[in-house]
Amino acid sequence: MNRLKEKYLKEVVPSLQQKYNYKSIMEVPKLEKIVINMGVGDATSNSKLLDAAVEDLTKIAGQRPVVTKAKKSIAGFKVREGQSIGCKVTLRGENMYTFLDKLIAIALPRVRDFRGVSPKAFDGRGNYTMGIKEQLIFSEIDYDDVVKVRGMDIIFVTTAKTNEESYDLLAGLGIPFRK
Repeated sequence: MNRLKEKYLKEVVPSLQQKYNYKSIMEVPKLEKIVINMGVGDATSNSKLLDAAVEDLTKIAGQRPVVTKAKKSIAGFKVREGQSIGCKVTLRGENMYTFLDKLIAIALPRVRDFRGVSPKAFDGRGNYTMGIKEQLIFSEIDYDDVVKVRGMDIIFVTTAKTNEESYDLLAGLGIPFRK
């Protein structure tokens, strides 16, 4: 069993149950999935950049990403409908906890001038989004193999009903929020 999943079951669930007076253990909010999204805007001119991004995301997530396509044509960005413009991967279960553990313990401490992640990025329904400026903070990525440094969005989808519940859940799992 994963270290973080164990922590969730043994520490986070009882503390949330006590704080919010949940009658059933099934009411306690839990992490449903983590979605990692990498936009590759330059893929319109060079399709090799998309392949490199897919490869990087595969190494980071340990799972093959899905290539995302444009929904609408936008002339200003030289994008046509149906054109490949990015990739995303959805992690659930063991893979999700493994990735979260890696993010908290290894990747985030490698960010320059890291003071914690912003506590303001909740969406009102208990989901949290954070952006990362470069994929080099993950130990699986070799600096010499990087075609182009790019960022990514990491979305934590929870079953929490409010931002406060979600904050307590994620802080309990060990996400370092800025004070």
